Amino acid sequence: MSSVINVILSGGVGSRLWPLSRKSRPKQYLPIFDGETLFQKTFKRNEGFCDKVMVVGNCDNYELSRKDLESAGKKDYIEIIEACPRNTAAAIAFAAFASQPDDILFVTPSDHLIESGQNYQDSVDRAIQLAVDGHIVTFGLKPTKPETGFGYIEAAGEEVKGFREKPNLETAEGFIKSGNFFWNSGMFCFRAGVYLEELKTFESAVYIASKTAFDLAKDSKLDAELSMKIPAISVDYAVMEKTKKIKVVQSKFSWSDMGSFESIYYYFRKKGHAVDSKGNMVIGTSLHSEFLGMKNTLLIHTPDAILVLKKEKAQDVKKVFERLEREKPELV
Repeated sequence: MSSVINVILSGGVGSRLWPLSRKSRPKQYLPIFDGETLFQKTFKRNEGFCDKVMVVGNCDNYELSRKDLESAGKKDYIEIIEACPRNTAAAIAFAAFASQPDDILFVTPSDHLIESGQNYQDSVDRAIQLAVDGHIVTFGLKPTKPETGFGYIEAAGEEVKGFREKPNLETAEGFIKSGNFFWNSGMFCFRAGVYLEELKTFESAVYIASKTAFDLAKDSKLDAELSMKIPAISVDYAVMEKTKKIKVVQSKFSWSDMGSFESIYYYFRKKGHAVDSKGNMVIGTSLHSEFLGMKNTLLIHTPDAILVLKKEKAQDVKKVFERLEREKPELV
């Protein structure tokens, strides 16, 4: 009997949410979402759809995943621990190798905020149905604004016409007006064997190197030297943009990748977090703070760092993270 497996990808570091998110505790493990972490919310949201849970994490955070699952009451799950990040094509390959060929893999990032409900259930049910029929399924979210931080899927019904990289504002506005572009959610559904067949066809080097690393893993932990031989390629580039088996489920559920402080800002404001008359917000400290001559500005405070940014510059935090990796690695 085949199973439906929720494959939770949890290898990211959340660089655009520094200094809240650190390598030692990435954003998916921050308990700032109604007292829960995004990782816990992901597991709980999909528990009703899936027979099994599989976590693909890395050597720096797998203990955090274990802690979150334990506190959520989940003891029976499959674990794959990457030695180093090799992007999503390989991470999903590991999950597929650990499954039976006919198992349905429902692949979800661990750091997205999604409102579960009928719209979500309908989308997942349809994706599983398409996956059973041999399709590789992606989820396209109906955009609510011209977002420049997301990739887009051009679609006609369930047919995928193309994938687009993160656009500039003018292009994003054109996407919205056309009505047939959807945010690329980074969620997928397919049979394990179908994914591996397509990966082997289009990116055989990723397939072979991933298979070698997986076969020689010890106690669910992959070898670092073998892992470094795996080409670091995203699943979109490796398979989604090339396969003829692709389908998209146009979805209407509420979704955010929580990938920037702009997303955090809107979430906190919706939850009643204090915002002054100019749209300024303080996160992480109860110290009295004043903003003069500023609007839509965030001040993020942690014990060892302070970040001040304009909300619309939220995507640039990654550049700060990358510079600190070189100059002050103890801060990341």
